[in-house]
Amino acid sequence: MSASHLISSSAVAVVDLLKRGEITPHDCLDALEARIAEVDSAVNALPILCFDRARAHADALMKRPGAERGLLAGLPVPIKDLSWVKGVLSTSGSPIFAGFKPESSDIVVEKIEAEGGVVYAKSNTPEFGAGGNTFNPLFGATLNPWDTTRTSAGSSGGAAAALASGQAWVAHGSDMGGSLRNPASFCGIVGMRPTAGRVASNNRAIVDQTLGVQGPMARNVEDLALLFDAMSGEDRRDLLSKPRPAQSFLAAARSGWLPKKVAYSENLGITPVDPEVAALTRKAAHRFAEAGVIVEEATPDLSGAHECFRVLRARNFATALGPLLQAHPDKFKPDLVWNIRQGFELTADEIARAERHRAQLVQRMDSFLRGYDLLLCPATIVAAFPVEQIYLERCAGYEFPNYVEWLSIAYGPTLASVPALSLPCGFTRETLPVGLQIVGPTNADGAVIAGAKALEAILALDTTRPVDPRRP
Repeated sequence: MSASHLISSSAVAVVDLLKRGEITPHDCLDALEARIAEVDSAVNALPILCFDRARAHADALMKRPGAERGLLAGLPVPIKDLSWVKGVLSTSGSPIFAGFKPESSDIVVEKIEAEGGVVYAKSNTPEFGAGGNTFNPLFGATLNPWDTTRTSAGSSGGAAAALASGQAWVAHGSDMGGSLRNPASFCGIVGMRPTAGRVASNNRAIVDQTLGVQGPMARNVEDLALLFDAMSGEDRRDLLSKPRPAQSFLAAARSGWLPKKVAYSENLGITPVDPEVAALTRKAAHRFAEAGVIVEEATPDLSGAHECFRVLRARNFATALGPLLQAHPDKFKPDLVWNIRQGFELTADEIARAERHRAQLVQRMDSFLRGYDLLLCPATIVAAFPVEQIYLERCAGYEFPNYVEWLSIAYGPTLASVPALSLPCGFTRETLPVGLQIVGPTNADGAVIAGAKALEAILALDTTRPVDPRRP
């Protein structure tokens, strides 16, 4: 099989070839190395490569019997540069860690490698993952393959751009305020924020982390489900981690399950939305009716989400990054300094009120979803904007007060503790991708995947084939 044909294949198809012995992990690595040399200079998605380590892992994997090579069977996987990979540069996009090579890997990396994933690269991320535009002082900006004058969003922007441009079949990412879903929407791929605990995390600063989670990305739903299966599972080091469900996520994608009734909300009641994005996502949502699904326009009550997220996010940033800011005050971008200092200034009463309000948001979303199998809405409120903009400053006549609020259509589901997936659903007049967000009840990750697979088949956009980076 030619390298170009291999690159254009789905992850599921590549794993089948690996399991049948028709190709080796080295064939995959060779194809990726050639593709990266061809296109990454145009997008800057994978600034850290570790092919020597990958080939050594592939050699060790090939010594195992075929049945013992795991779910991924030698499939290469890039890791977001917020997570540690043993012996590989792990910077978090910060000058503080410009030369840091950890002596151990994070739990999610261990799980991926235990299932036969071969780590070959680290994907670019904003400094400490803060922000919806992927750039940092070490590696610069990651550009959108659909239009390299635009951002790939963030914070898993490197992962999304690598997928869209054929430099990965699947990719690891993480998400607090949409960091898996926003890049997926901007780059025309699939990204999912799982229920907290589905993917075990190290949580070095906060042991009961539920705002930030690890999750999978891919070019189609089945490929995402395959990686999700490999990433998921209980781990004694994470008190919130959950056992793998009885039905695998790949089996859920292939189950043929259809929701009976879904809701579509243009804005979740909390944000402006670009009219073209609203029209594209509404049209895609209503196409569920072609499969006999009832589609209604309805919106959950997420009032108060902005203040709640502001407080809880600032608290988390101050907890995790406060000591580093105090030790290195000159090595943080201004927006991040603002966020951390906000956390320092919070009162106990503010934090208590935010926690109580989040509990109410969880209850309201659960009550809403008792009337619907899934909730559909835009994954982002605009298509990709120019990369020079640090964040989206205004939309539909509304000016955002900070660099975070434009992400509220994603952080609303985060606060409500529900799984949410961004599915490509169409293109703007400028041929920029738009994602539809598919939300399900807490722990109903399989239903979100099954519903996404069903709608993916109806929309028939064929996002598996990568794009060559384009500059208008």
